[in-house]
Amino acid sequence: MSNPYPLGLRLAGRRVVVVGGGAVATRRVPALLDAGADVLLVSPELTPALRAHVDAGRLRWEARRFAPADLDGAWLVQVAVDDRVAAAAVSAAAAERRIFCVRADDRAAATAWTPAVTRHGPVTVAVLGGGDPRRAMTVRDAVRALLNARTGPLSTPGAEEVAPVDTPRRPAGRVALVGAGPGDPELITVKGWRLLTEADVVVADRLVPGLLLDELRPEVELVDASKIPYGPSRAQEEINRILVDRARSGKFVVRLKGGDPYVFGRGGEELLACAEAGVPVTVVPGVTSAIAVPAAAGVPVTHRAVAHEFTVVSGHVAPDSPASLVRWEALAGLRGTLVVLMGLKNLAAISATLVAHGRPAETPAAVVQEGTTSGQRTLRSTLGAVAADVAAAGLRPPAIVVIGDVVGALGS
Repeated sequence: MSNPYPLGLRLAGRRVVVVGGGAVATRRVPALLDAGADVLLVSPELTPALRAHVDAGRLRWEARRFAPADLDGAWLVQVAVDDRVAAAAVSAAAAERRIFCVRADDRAAATAWTPAVTRHGPVTVAVLGGGDPRRAMTVRDAVRALLNARTGPLSTPGAEEVAPVDTPRRPAGRVALVGAGPGDPELITVKGWRLLTEADVVVADRLVPGLLLDELRPEVELVDASKIPYGPSRAQEEINRILVDRARSGKFVVRLKGGDPYVFGRGGEELLACAEAGVPVTVVPGVTSAIAVPAAAGVPVTHRAVAHEFTVVSGHVAPDSPASLVRWEALAGLRGTLVVLMGLKNLAAISATLVAHGRPAETPAAVVQEGTTSGQRTLRSTLGAVAADVAAAGLRPPAIVVIGDVVGALGS
């Protein structure tokens, strides 16, 4: 086989077709979206994580089997199915149209390969392993370790510094609860990232940065445990069972969760389930969106002479619901900052309740959608008007609501 010609594709605004809606597509789509591609996904079914991209308007979904006409106007096609006959049909249609085709099922039959990628700020390193994904991952990890170790300009290292080495592995048969941070893939902790590179199984939430999944080794089992608000979800008991069963089979399992595992993440329930089953657990804290997302939007949750305290609450249950554990009437009397997570659906009821119990309607308020990501949107308003303003602006989850004078502390 001849050597491949390395090339960086500029896909912004260009059509890319992804065939398949399973785990492989879940891993590959985020990088295409990050590149600005106009993604058309063709599959009868989708994982919850991919459906979240569809619901957010990031890509278009055709809920059916592939048809050759799907490739009309495409620049690239990614075949993410394990049906070799179906994959071959896509390849043939792509070849007729002279469109490069990446195949997850058969690299030898593909006309393009997806490299092992690491990102370091503005630098992207892509490694092709001559058709061997494990070799590519090993070299990629060595390069990533070198980039992370450097604090100054990169110099040309000796050959011994970049020789591929086997990645150290943690002992098998254990679980790590890892906080992935608020959305920017670079905001995962160094320890969290290291454990992710060592995992045999990754059980991922909907809100984890998709680019982290794109960097997993090809043999890693990805379990999509997405919990889309007010939509399809996998029962917590099922997630607990997966963690325990995979660990008992000798696997190193990383439970990757958006933000911090213990901030409305049900990490405590997962730890207890593992402990009851005798499975060792490591907890890696993550950067919580309750603080990071307001900060990314220019809103400090505390500020000298403005607010010396802040309260974080969940707003996923309406204030007048018997199931609500939040005493909104008490929160209305607090002087500090109020940060509401998962509260967009009930924002009108929350703001009305706070005003009814004494919080001034003119209190500054801000809503930040998809904070720390390229899709971040910020809306500034007042407590009395914020619900109507959010509806008019078309903001959607995930979003953080901040209520208090800190909203204007650093200017608009």
